[in-house]
Amino acid sequence: MLPPTAIAFDLDGTLIDSRGDIVAAVNHALISTRRAPLPGPVIVRFVGDGARALCARAAQLSESSDDVSVLVEHFNAYYLEHPIDFTRWTPGAQETLEAFAEDMPDIALGVCTNKPRTVTEAVLAALGIRTRFRAIVAGGDLPEKKPAPAPLLLLAKMLRATPESLVMVGDGPQDIECARRAGARSVAVDSGFGSHARLLSARPDVMLRTLSELPEVIHRWREATARISVQGGKRG
Repeated sequence: MLPPTAIAFDLDGTLIDSRGDIVAAVNHALISTRRAPLPGPVIVRFVGDGARALCARAAQLSESSDDVSVLVEHFNAYYLEHPIDFTRWTPGAQETLEAFAEDMPDIALGVCTNKPRTVTEAVLAALGIRTRFRAIVAGGDLPEKKPAPAPLLLLAKMLRATPESLVMVGDGPQDIECARRAGARSVAVDSGFGSHARLLSARPDVMLRTLSELPEVIHRWREATARISVQGGKRG
């Protein structure tokens, strides 16, 4: 494998704990369309595959239903007005971004999320970290979303990295499968957003308890690749 030159972060559950705002936006959409609101833990189980899948699951509808389009409109409108009312950093996330900026500025950082583009931009802007990322690929940018490889392959191109030199960091099985299909390394963060068993069964290259462990993983991969290159050069 090539040394890591770029990192793609998932957003919800990886960099931020946005469960409160997601639940509020979904319940607003349900109530606005005369449906009963749902308990937070139920809604959180539906997170990870984009706003349309989330709203469809919450309303028990097919994703192709026109009613889902209306729900998504209400969801997005509310979320844009309340991007970080309850959102918090996941443990170690803020410090990890700062560590890469200070200690490994040559590593290009990007975001690969199934969250809608407008909402993603609003959340990152409200947190004051939009400029930390050289590129973003969000839900709706492409016909496909994670776990399909297309979003990650596009991000790699935008970051001027090859898939082999890109590391996908996420908290869901769709992140790990996306990396595998794209030919990238995968790092799972067991943030508690989803099922630990499902995340483990996705077979990530590395499993972390918090993002604070990520810089050391990247350091080890870079050093190991450098040693292999030097040894290979000596043999030649």
